Order: sequence, then C-alpha cells, then structure tokens
Amino acid sequence: MDNQSPEARERLWRRPVSATERAALRGQPELELEARLTGVLARLPNAAVPSNFTSRVMAAIDREEAQSARARRWRWNWHFLLPRMAVATAIVLFTGLGLQQYQVVHRRAELAHTLSVVASATVPVPSAEVLENLDVIQHLGQTKHADTDLLADLQQ
Repeated sequence: MDNQSPEARERLWRRPVSATERAALRGQPELELEARLTGVLARLPNAAVPSNFTSRVMAAIDREEAQSARARRWRWNWHFLLPRMAVATAIVLFTGLGLQQYQVVHRRAELAHTLSVVASATVPVPSAEVLENLDVIQHLGQTKHADTDLLADLQQ
C-alpha cells in the first residue's frame, strides 16, 4: 500500500488490516493512523436506530425544502418584480389618460348641448332699455344699513 493511492485508504476503511499489511504501514504514519482508526470504529457497537428512522429523515428533508421554497417565493426579486411594476404603471397611466379624455369629451358634449338649447330658445332677448336699469333693479331689494327699530322690536 503506497501513500499516494486513494484506493489504499479506501481498502483500509472497508476491511480489517492483516498483520503483514500492518507491518508494511509502519513506514507510512498517515495510513497507519487510518488503519488504527478503522479498527477502533469497527469495535464500536452499532447504534440503536428506531424503526421509522428513514421516514423521519425524509419528512425532515421535505420540511426543509418546503421552508426554503417559501423563503425563495417571498423574497424580493427585482427580476420578478420590475416587469410587473412596469405593466401596472402602464395600465394606471393609460387608464388615467383615458378617463381624462373621456371627461374632456363629455364636457364638450354638455357645452354643445347647452349652446344648442340656448340657440333654439324662443324666449325673446330683453331690450337694451331694460338692461340699462339692471343695476338699479338689483339694488332695490338691498338695504345699506340695519333697521334698528325692527331689531329692537324683535328683541323684546
């Protein structure tokens, strides 16, 4: 057994070493240490393992995989988030512009309807003489000072 060969180490792990092989290992301290370690491990008793050991290990693996999948799913990922934000922004922008255009068209239609009603009205336009006295007519119902006699009568 030479020190350079990985197969020599594997052979030491797989089977017990004979006396002649042990004598050959005396010049190679690393392989001699491996042989002694293999001998000590071979003398250890087998550990008691429950009957459902495999199913418990597989369940633990499944739990860890599910947990890491959830962590990956909710982690911020700009390659995932940026295109969706761009699409959402475009939808909001086009919706807003469409609503604004609708309002402008609706206001113009209302104005056109109002103008057509005014144009088709059969009510005669008042003469210029009536409009000359319009300021006086508007101020007829307004008083410039409070009626103190009336206020005094109301307070009693």
